[in-house]
Amino acid sequence: MTAIEAPTASLREVAELSHAWPFEEARKIVARLKRPKDEVIFETGYGPSGLPHIGTFGEVARTAMVRHAFRVLTQDKVKTRLIAFSDDMDGLRKVPDNIPNKELVAQHLGKPLTRVPDPFGTHDSFAAHNNARLRAFLDQFGFDYEFMSSTACYTSGRFDDALLKVLQHFEQVMEVMLPSLREERAQTYSPFLPIDPASGIVLQVPVVEHDAKAGTITYEHPDRGERVTTLVTGGRCKLQWKPDWAMRWVALGVDYEMAGKDLIDSVKLSGEICRTLGGAPPEGFNYELFLDENGQKISKSKGNGLTIEEWLRYASPESLSLFMYREPKAAKRLYFDVIPRHVDEYLQFLDAYPRQGLKEKLGNPVWHVHNGAPPASDNPVPFAMLLSLVTASNAANAETLWGFITRYRPGVTPSTHPRLAALVEYAINYYRDFVAPAKKFRAPSAAERAALLDLRDALAQLEAQPRPEAIQEVVYEIGRREPFLDKSGKIKTKDGKPGVSLDWFNMLYQVLLGQEKGPRFGSFVAAYGVANTIAMIDDALARSA
Repeated sequence: MTAIEAPTASLREVAELSHAWPFEEARKIVARLKRPKDEVIFETGYGPSGLPHIGTFGEVARTAMVRHAFRVLTQDKVKTRLIAFSDDMDGLRKVPDNIPNKELVAQHLGKPLTRVPDPFGTHDSFAAHNNARLRAFLDQFGFDYEFMSSTACYTSGRFDDALLKVLQHFEQVMEVMLPSLREERAQTYSPFLPIDPASGIVLQVPVVEHDAKAGTITYEHPDRGERVTTLVTGGRCKLQWKPDWAMRWVALGVDYEMAGKDLIDSVKLSGEICRTLGGAPPEGFNYELFLDENGQKISKSKGNGLTIEEWLRYASPESLSLFMYREPKAAKRLYFDVIPRHVDEYLQFLDAYPRQGLKEKLGNPVWHVHNGAPPASDNPVPFAMLLSLVTASNAANAETLWGFITRYRPGVTPSTHPRLAALVEYAINYYRDFVAPAKKFRAPSAAERAALLDLRDALAQLEAQPRPEAIQEVVYEIGRREPFLDKSGKIKTKDGKPGVSLDWFNMLYQVLLGQEKGPRFGSFVAAYGVANTIAMIDDALARSA
């Protein structure tokens, strides 16, 4: 039973006070519904001029979280729909960098994306290919959505009434748009873009006449120089994208749509046009952009940053949803090194969930990731531990890694813990692709070398199969020396002994494993084995002798 199905008024009452951002957004939509409405429309937009990227997923995931929060606040008494809208009638302006057969696509610049051949050779058009990719990964994540095509809406007549309304308010729309344009652009600007029936190109031409009663515009053909009159309906014209956005809000009755921070001005202009057409702009917010490893905005046409497929090779879908949930209004670096942290933080949030009260549960990201019904936590080994075990052993297969896991957690097998089995495969993939090629062992200093020798001897004196806590205490005792003593005074110990700085533990991972960070070292040794750890220390000392 999901949170929505549970007959608890207290859930709604607590949700109304929750500071979790999906509830804050959902309350804006509730306040919008001063007049009864049969259904609330949530929308996300996608431009299929390039392959879908992870930012597209993020917008759908976040909107779905707001939709679920709204359903809780309204106790599902208001019907909701989520429309994933594809702007596939836009003219192709440039050839993307990350596609094959660029020469083929280059011959069709300016045409609607649904009239550009598919460079991959699998679909009727480039738009159809990208739309299929979009729907495939949305389906993979189980989103409840309705796909909608701009081309289908224009050519079927679904947008006709709204287009005629734009034509009736032609001058007012121009008054909104012209101040935002450069002087040269303003001289030729028109909200309507006729589609040349001969070439199929979306024409960027000024409109010399418009007739609201006839439903037509007249323009001067750029090649033939003659005046052409055409209906604005039936897919013969499309709108410039800001008026198009506003028209779509009106035509579809959109109540909520978020957008990237780079579109703040566009949202304002489209909102003004929407009001001009007699509509109410949707609620929403502007999220920060995703950046690649160089701090550059990720782009569909460049193909920089991570793809959905890449993230899912190294981590669970839930960890990706957690990444999207957290701090949507803060710019975030979206690269491979963010993956391990989000895997383990997802597991930590999931583990904490059963112990929390209702207020804390609604603020826990896993409540929003799983639509109010998080699964039981059953993962006994952190992802960071798996990565360190793979790194230490150079494990080439899952069987080797499971040998360490069963030593650390007897009775845990792939069949008893299938989610852990998936994490094992993720860890091996991540190690092969990123850790192994970049592994660099730091040579220890004289003081570090002496400490490692003492650690080796202390570990050798432990009983067979010691508890992780006993190992950790040994590690702490050896670390209570210069230069590893805590100088900040912030580390407090229960027995009053000196605290140990993170430099000690960082050194262990850098010298022994060739990585910057790692899991709790005592737990790692318990899983890897004391004898194996002693051999690893011997190898590190011999390597740096």
